[in-house]
Amino acid sequence: MKILMVCLGNICRSPLAEGIMQNLADENGLDWQIDSAGTGNWHVGEGPDRRSTRAARNHGIDISKQVCRQFRRSDFHEFDHILVMDKNNRSDVLAMAPDAQAAAKVKLLLGDKEVPDPYYDDTLFEPVFQLIEKGCKEIIRVLREKQ
Repeated sequence: MKILMVCLGNICRSPLAEGIMQNLADENGLDWQIDSAGTGNWHVGEGPDRRSTRAARNHGIDISKQVCRQFRRSDFHEFDHILVMDKNNRSDVLAMAPDAQAAAKVKLLLGDKEVPDPYYDDTLFEPVFQLIEKGCKEIIRVLREKQ
């Protein structure tokens, strides 16, 4: 199973989602590969935001080695699921979908809710971690039921 987590800049939410999902997959003995990307290119080549790195570290997850990259059309072919953090991310990703089958891979991580962007509010990083972790656990539950 290959899952891609997507947010706007690939420095706050999607690196957290990548780290959390990979950690949960490993804990559950799942042979899953998790990656992350951003719809924008502002931070390509950079590491995650220090506040995301700190929030993850506070929960025993190391995301410091991740490197930001931009979402690309080929991701539709490389990944089984593309989980986005908000509706704007979803729209941006869907605009690149080559066909309906590719578009069907794109879902909001939290079902019908959005993960708020914590970039401009330091106090949001821990609540965002909690939301993402809850969403990842639900995704694991649903995908395991389908297997």
